[in-house]
Amino acid sequence: MNILCIILARSGSKSVKNKNVKLLNNHPLIAYTICSAIKSNLFKNIIVSTDSKKIKKISEKYGADVPFLRPKFLSKDNSKAVDALHHALIICEKKFKVKYDYIVELMCTNPFKTSFDIKNVVSKQIKSKADSVIAVTKLDDHHPIRIKKIVNKRIKNFCLKEIPETNRQDLKPDAYIRCGSIYSMRRDMLLKKVRYGTKNSLAYVMPKKRVVNIDEKLDFDFAEFLMKKYSIKLEK
Repeated sequence: MNILCIILARSGSKSVKNKNVKLLNNHPLIAYTICSAIKSNLFKNIIVSTDSKKIKKISEKYGADVPFLRPKFLSKDNSKAVDALHHALIICEKKFKVKYDYIVELMCTNPFKTSFDIKNVVSKQIKSKADSVIAVTKLDDHHPIRIKKIVNKRIKNFCLKEIPETNRQDLKPDAYIRCGSIYSMRRDMLLKKVRYGTKNSLAYVMPKKRVVNIDEKLDFDFAEFLMKKYSIKLEK
């Protein structure tokens, strides 16, 4: 199988400045994703799509290819990930002269995913021939039944009616959320600019201990605390 790994890493993070290359336990955040991708030994090519020369230099240092700088129109706050992935696929197939079977997007916002998770997602994709396989994690206290909204200063159910005094363990059905980690898709799906969400999309459930989706400084601080506490290091 010819599998392309794409890591999207634009420079314009607002919540944490220079988030993708900010040091986390002595290594840039993006390094954890690059090293796990290399460790998986699955990919024909591992590329970083970025608009930043600084991110390009750091990504290449840790072993990824950066065959182009992403254009500005695909690097804005409201730019769609699927458009950047599609752009990268077209360029890489032309540059590397390869027709890929699958494309795997690894998001560097979760440095706790491992080569084990990547292998499991890709294995599920190949065996099932699904349109896509995406990483999710289970919701417990944040189950949709417990989500509320405030209308005229009063608490209302957001979408589902909550049964009072229901224990967390008894909330059904089980609920899951995309965890900002791994998206695998067939080439034909990405060429149609479909990333996930079809009737033939499957889930890979990641344990909570390997899910920290870094979106703001508090998430960054929490990730660094966990890495130091449990001696989590780059995969090599």
